Amino acid sequence: MALGAAVADEVQISPASSGKAPRTPRGERTLRKILDAARAEFGERGFSESTIVGITQRAGVALGTFYTYFDSKEALFQALVRDMSGQVRDHVAPVLRDSPDTIDGEARALESFLRFARKHRDVYRIIDEAEFVDPSAYREHYETTATRIAARLVAGRERGQVGSSYSDEELEILGWALMGANVFLGLRFAVWASAEPKRVADTMNKLLRSGLGK
Repeated sequence: MALGAAVADEVQISPASSGKAPRTPRGERTLRKILDAARAEFGERGFSESTIVGITQRAGVALGTFYTYFDSKEALFQALVRDMSGQVRDHVAPVLRDSPDTIDGEARALESFLRFARKHRDVYRIIDEAEFVDPSAYREHYETTATRIAARLVAGRERGQVGSSYSDEELEILGWALMGANVFLGLRFAVWASAEPKRVADTMNKLLRSGLGK
């Protein structure tokens, strides 16, 4: 897929197991309860110690209801990783739309992500566990995120807001670099200790606009 085509909302993934997507608003609400309960269960207990019974009890649904949507705990975990990735995307989308330029947009996206990570610290534990529980979902999460950032940089270059000398390949590299920076800034300043998100984002914005050189 060309980077320019990878717009911010390009990935629309049903959180349910294949063929088990809810068909009614009530079903969507039940699925949401299960996913939210799974995030709490996996976030507190880890994948190996979590149980389907524990998740359904948290969700307030019958055990049989779980299998209406998911085939296994592994299928739920995979769906949860994708769902959390989508929540991050949706959380930052409004600030990206309202940004005056590409670089400002990346700073605002970082600030929004830091606020999300502070509220949902369990996202780090769950994503980290995915590397071993479901490597394909783990890789998909990061590849999709980096591709979205790189696509925004490409679009910024076309609008004259990012240096015209950067090739698509170089902007892909920078997309991964920005994602990596955002991940660890979130770990340091939202999960391990809280800092004012705007101050962190403004510092990153200064780097993006001016670089590290004199």
